[in-house]
Amino acid sequence: MTSADKDTADEPLDFDRDPGAASGELVQLSPLVRRLIAGNGGPMTFTGTCSYIVGRGRIAIIDPGPDDPGHVEALLAAIAGETVTDIVITHTHRDHSPAARALKTATGARIVGCGLHRPARELVLGEINPLDASADRDYAPDLIMAEGDAVSGPGWTLQALETPGHTANHLAFALPEETTLFSGDHVMAWSTTIVAPPDGSMVAYMASIEKLRGREDRLYWPGHGGPVREPQRFLRGLVQHRRLREAAIVSRLQAGDETIAEMVPPIYQELPPRLLGAASLSVLAQLEDLVERGVVICDDGAPLLASRYRLA
Repeated sequence: MTSADKDTADEPLDFDRDPGAASGELVQLSPLVRRLIAGNGGPMTFTGTCSYIVGRGRIAIIDPGPDDPGHVEALLAAIAGETVTDIVITHTHRDHSPAARALKTATGARIVGCGLHRPARELVLGEINPLDASADRDYAPDLIMAEGDAVSGPGWTLQALETPGHTANHLAFALPEETTLFSGDHVMAWSTTIVAPPDGSMVAYMASIEKLRGREDRLYWPGHGGPVREPQRFLRGLVQHRRLREAAIVSRLQAGDETIAEMVPPIYQELPPRLLGAASLSVLAQLEDLVERGVVICDDGAPLLASRYRLA
């Protein structure tokens, strides 16, 4: 057992599924931060994408959301009389970045943040990416930010942290003036994060979690749902959750299961059928990690959804 395993062994993971404000309702969250939730609620987005307005007068907008004219109009109404300098994007899923184009046209602000959408690994010959429809391939940033890069305005700074895992290009943004972090879809209070190959990587995701464990942010503002109020406690719970999920997969292999299709139903017994596809991709992400670490062997070469697996 590693030190990371020891310090998370008994840490509960308590989700906060309080819906809070309704979509379209502008809420002042702190002296520097306002939030407007897009009307795209659903099983993968909770109450909708959280768009954050940072600062006063000369401002930034983080994750303007999906291609929804109504949400763009609501954002413009919320900032009437103010100047948008930066439209900041955490990652290029269609529920986060497409509205940046309409917002740029309306305000003249530059689009900054993550790089172009890319998979965490190359596709294997014959493999089809099941997540292509979720990617914003039209995303065109004016400035790609890397670790430590920052944009700023009167009284506010947004500093980029590279947090790959959910997507390969995922960024979080620290707001040092309030010791808070805009965590995108990397860490959310309402649910665990989907890590789905080939766009996502469990190896990268867990490394990004460890990176955040080395910080002292007092609060996270995520891409969906309400705030993560005790970040370090929640991160410990996430590590423990992933270890328990890993143990469940190992248990299924010990029981004789060889395929993801066999493992998913007993591991996710309470999951609605419409989400089993996402669960299968999550199991694949865990198996990629286990294969890389030498715990599991993939008999078909590269770990894929249809591959066969066994314990090493």
